[in-house]
Amino acid sequence: MLGVHDYWIFVAAGVLLNLTPGQDTFYILGRSVSQGRRIGVVSALGIAAGSVVHTCAAALGLSAILGTSATAFTTVKMLGAAYLVYLGLKMLLRRSDEEPASRPEVSQDAWAAFRQGMLTNLLNPKVALFFLAFVPQFIEPSSPSKITAFLVLGATFVTTGTIWCLVLAVTGARMRTLLVSRPAAARNVSRASGGLFIALGLRLAASRR
Repeated sequence: MLGVHDYWIFVAAGVLLNLTPGQDTFYILGRSVSQGRRIGVVSALGIAAGSVVHTCAAALGLSAILGTSATAFTTVKMLGAAYLVYLGLKMLLRRSDEEPASRPEVSQDAWAAFRQGMLTNLLNPKVALFFLAFVPQFIEPSSPSKITAFLVLGATFVTTGTIWCLVLAVTGARMRTLLVSRPAAARNVSRASGGLFIALGLRLAASRR
């Protein structure tokens, strides 16, 4: 099929990789627990949109730049780390009267969650390198339509990943129902999420690859 081999092994491996917790996982859970299912879902869709961009970039060879240029890799990595720290600080410094658990969701919140989810994914160079290193292993070297094969595999991975992200969003939203009547607990969750994002940002900045 389009020069793709061991497709179902790819699907199984992709699902296992999707289940591995990462900054995308924590972003979705943090959003859905603190702001509800709708915000969690659009956060998941933002992550998915970022993965679509990564897939297209890798298919066109743009991600190779990150794999061969130490300067480009470091620049994107530091931007991603700074953005995670920025999100974490926003959560930590949010005033109690701004706690999302105590006010209705609005369209601006949804757009911000989508945009921030997409940027969180896009500014993680390891995601780009993943698509560049993992997906080609399942494409026949002699395939005359490598880009099409890459896009098919990328779309498969994005689809399974999006399904898992939506499961996380719904799960986090159910946890939120326990916090709505407990404002202090909701604030603590928001602050814990902020601290976690700062830690993830610092870890990304300190990583060598």
